[in-house]
Amino acid sequence: MAAPNDRPRPVLQTALVDAGFAGLVTFGLSFPLLAYRTEQDMQNQLVVEPRWSLSLVAVVAIFCARLLAGLIQDWRARALAIPGALVAVYGGRLALVADPATGAGVACVGLALLAIAFPLDARLRHAPAQVARSEAPDRGGLFAIGGLVALFLFPFIMLAWLGPAGSLKWINNFGVQILIYVMLGWGLNIVVGLAGLLDLGYVAFYAVGAYSYALLSTTFGLSFWICLPLAGLLAAFWGVILGFPVLRLRGDYLAIVTMAFGEIIRIVLINWTDFSNGYAGISSIPRVTFFGVPFTANDDGFATLFGLEFTPIHRTIFLYFLILCLALLTNAVTLRLRRLPIGRAWEALREDEIACRSLGVNTVNTKLTAFALGAMFGGFAGAFFAVRQNFVSPESFTFIESATILAIVVLGGMGSQIGVALAAVAMIGGTEILRELDFLKQIFGESFDPAQYRMLIFGLAMVVMMIWKPRGLISSRAPSIFLKHKRSVAGSMVREGHG
Repeated sequence: MAAPNDRPRPVLQTALVDAGFAGLVTFGLSFPLLAYRTEQDMQNQLVVEPRWSLSLVAVVAIFCARLLAGLIQDWRARALAIPGALVAVYGGRLALVADPATGAGVACVGLALLAIAFPLDARLRHAPAQVARSEAPDRGGLFAIGGLVALFLFPFIMLAWLGPAGSLKWINNFGVQILIYVMLGWGLNIVVGLAGLLDLGYVAFYAVGAYSYALLSTTFGLSFWICLPLAGLLAAFWGVILGFPVLRLRGDYLAIVTMAFGEIIRIVLINWTDFSNGYAGISSIPRVTFFGVPFTANDDGFATLFGLEFTPIHRTIFLYFLILCLALLTNAVTLRLRRLPIGRAWEALREDEIACRSLGVNTVNTKLTAFALGAMFGGFAGAFFAVRQNFVSPESFTFIESATILAIVVLGGMGSQIGVALAAVAMIGGTEILRELDFLKQIFGESFDPAQYRMLIFGLAMVVMMIWKPRGLISSRAPSIFLKHKRSVAGSMVREGHG
């Protein structure tokens, strides 16, 4: 018989204790970041401006979210309840500070989500068990086709909705930027997600691809279509160069060496001014053409050739489809390689290197192949980055870029293609959306810049994922090889002494 002190605490009491602790930790972390702000006065002196209300909003929001996470068990109900609590807190803040009517409406929306979440949680917890995955209908193909159609129609929908001027920002800053990081995430997923090799210097191959196109096009006058495969090959060569010194390393030691490799590449680009022009970078990089037809207003331009009115949106749409095709190529090659012996060797290496070696797998070739292929796709993305920006410099390839790409792979789920894509949309698209939230300046003041808090939001997202989804958004891993139909085994094959 259990002692009185060993009785389990009620769910509400446990949730309140956890929420109070989370609120206390939030207050300690937000106190130096949100509660005060330094400003310069007219005498050029620093003045501390208190912002206690902002810190209080953060504490209340985290307290409510943690309390709901403790009270609600089903993750689908949490997906409604936690955003509902955050929206309700935000609406209350808006009603007290700026606009009472709008704030009350926003708070009502949040409370409505909470009102839906609690009955939904009770119903889902008492629902019968779901049908096994093997017996459920496979809708993956339909979702893939729908996603591809949406991706191909996205620029045209934006163009019809916002016009050439309004859609330029959305296609360039959202569509093109997100697809670049989707491609980089899928390239790094080969190294980290499939082969299990922690790489913190992936931005080095991104830089090799960008500078390869920049130097070959400006020095030798080569076109983008010739430089693109050359940039991938050069990046793959440097991937092999990196792979040789780290053949015997794993874990933290491997991460330190790869991070050092990324910094070495960046420092070489800074100091070797005769080769890379140092901090000044390389400018006037030739723009991409439509297979030889430039996107200009001249008589030989793209618009004149097809009888269209000249607008800069043509080049942006072509860049969007170009990076979309490169990203889809990366995905198709990765999925194909997973079904080949080299893909199964990567996954075996990820699970247990010693067992992999004992089974006769050549771990040297397996690691070098993973580094080379991952680096090749990074080089492709780097060449596209150079032709899109028409300017490259070492400041574009810092360690924070490697950390962002690795965070995309970890948050999405290592080894999951769709998870990496969703994480790139959330992280990169969320950053761009933060730049558009100008109405927050009316609430927190003109000096408040939401984009400055993107790294804080990234850190919060990583903590949340470690608590609720430690293996990423899509944690399931599809087997590389399996039997589609049940088969009976003859008795003669399982007799004693025969297997």
